[in-house]
Amino acid sequence: MPCEHPDMRREHPDMSPPETANLTLRPSAPGPSATSILVVSGSTGTGKTESAVRLAERFNGELIGADSVQIYRGLDIGSAKPTPGELRGVPHHLIDVLEPTEAIDAAGFAALADRSIEEIAGRGKVPIVVGGTGLWLRALLRGLVEVPEVDPELRAKLECEAKQLGDKMHDRLRAVDPMAAAKIHPNDRLRIVRALEVFAQTGSSLGSLRAAHALGRPRYRSLCIALELDRALHRTRLERRLQEMLDLGWLDEVRCLRARYGDEIRPLRSVGYRQLQQHLREQTPFDEARKRVWKATWIYAKRQRTWLSNEPSVDLRLSAEDLRASEPLLQIERHLANASR
Repeated sequence: MPCEHPDMRREHPDMSPPETANLTLRPSAPGPSATSILVVSGSTGTGKTESAVRLAERFNGELIGADSVQIYRGLDIGSAKPTPGELRGVPHHLIDVLEPTEAIDAAGFAALADRSIEEIAGRGKVPIVVGGTGLWLRALLRGLVEVPEVDPELRAKLECEAKQLGDKMHDRLRAVDPMAAAKIHPNDRLRIVRALEVFAQTGSSLGSLRAAHALGRPRYRSLCIALELDRALHRTRLERRLQEMLDLGWLDEVRCLRARYGDEIRPLRSVGYRQLQQHLREQTPFDEARKRVWKATWIYAKRQRTWLSNEPSVDLRLSAEDLRASEPLLQIERHLANASR
């Protein structure tokens, strides 16, 4: 099958790529805190995009993606990237702006989002941040704890050790930084290495540094909405969506990405892509791969739900259906009206 699957060619004419690749900027200073923004977050499959589009239509807004997979070109089906039809003409920034070979971290995202927020507000419109990548949202709303820049030599050494030790690398992290280890999955090698790197550089655990930072003071006047869903209904929706993604050609999308970029690009480590890549590489039965994709998706959804339940920036917790009601819409209207005074 050719690698230009029709569902992969999603054009978003309002988007322009950032001028800088491999972004590692740290938004240490507060953002323009007088600027008012809306944030729509929630676990995967809770209706974030549709809700954000409706809010944009009602309140004259533009969307800013906070999704660490949708930001990449070519990762369309598996990231549930919105189509132009789903956006209904609402501009959506920070999707399709990076090549899969480019790197970006939470601080780099916040720098790009700051620029988009400034531009949208300058046009007299409401910036609406939508996505479920927790650390990116936290970086934008509260800033990040200051840690040393990556030491390439130390990083290479730790990554080599991680490949050799496997799950034991997580045990090593737990011994020096139990707070970080409790929040990092044993298979998340990237975050394990980073936490160990910070400890080696500073002599302090990343968990204790974040606790001392206390999330910083708000960088924006935000109203943050966390979409929730009954677990049984959420599970049913995710199962249906998974089948729809596979029917649309998700496996072919992964084939094309591997053919063009190889197996080592970071986006192919994300949920679902990792399991389908493994299926293609190892020629495991597809039914088994599908089960692994489902398991990884459900675990990820639960992790997002847990993160949001402990996130102090959240102002409203409700379902996408309840967000249509008059009371939350009036609360949003009051928030925006107060910000304009």
